[in-house]
Amino acid sequence: MSKKAIVLLSGGLDSATCLAMARAEGYECVALSFDYGQRHNAELAAAQRVVAAQGVRDHRVMHLDMGVIGGSALTDISIAVPETETTGIPVTYVPARNTVFLSFALGLAEVTGAEDIFIGVNAVDYSGYPDCRPEFIQAFETLANLATKVGVEGGGLHVRTPLISLSKADIIKAGVALGVDYGLTVSCYQADLEGRACGKCDSCRLRRKGFDDAGLADPTRYFEPV
Repeated sequence: MSKKAIVLLSGGLDSATCLAMARAEGYECVALSFDYGQRHNAELAAAQRVVAAQGVRDHRVMHLDMGVIGGSALTDISIAVPETETTGIPVTYVPARNTVFLSFALGLAEVTGAEDIFIGVNAVDYSGYPDCRPEFIQAFETLANLATKVGVEGGGLHVRTPLISLSKADIIKAGVALGVDYGLTVSCYQADLEGRACGKCDSCRLRRKGFDDAGLADPTRYFEPV
């Protein structure tokens, strides 16, 4: 039997690369996306394009409303998305998002028999979110093995973070080598319904710099030239 993994897939650059890496390791992948009350759903359409392009047959979309919690520019349209660099943890941080997403992935892993969960967090070229740090991932993996039937019965669940120590340029190069079509992905925090990017938010700046540093053409579609 082939080994199975749950791969968190937002439809952005990092998660598309993470999915390609898991497949390259020989995993049968279950892609897991979330309709969580985010500012736009263009990334969910992108996730569908990515799974189709990579030949993933099992793509689940879970629905939950983190907008009820609020506190983030990504779930509350009354909070503006910053278009210049800020200090500290930015308002685009969604409280407890990765904890929530990994918890759902953990439940799905138990039901499907997956022993690995892949998440495309990065601690190098990123926005400073606390739930993208190695310490958080290690703590969650410990929790996963304490809180699950498979962990108690002597099995093991692993949270895989193949991008965590890579620069954005290195992530892009790795993805290109694996055949990832980044033109299918959406990373912008405030993309329009067609998936076109603003070119100004933190995610757009990091993405564009990654392509520049990698010496590759940026396939991103923008509202206007940047």
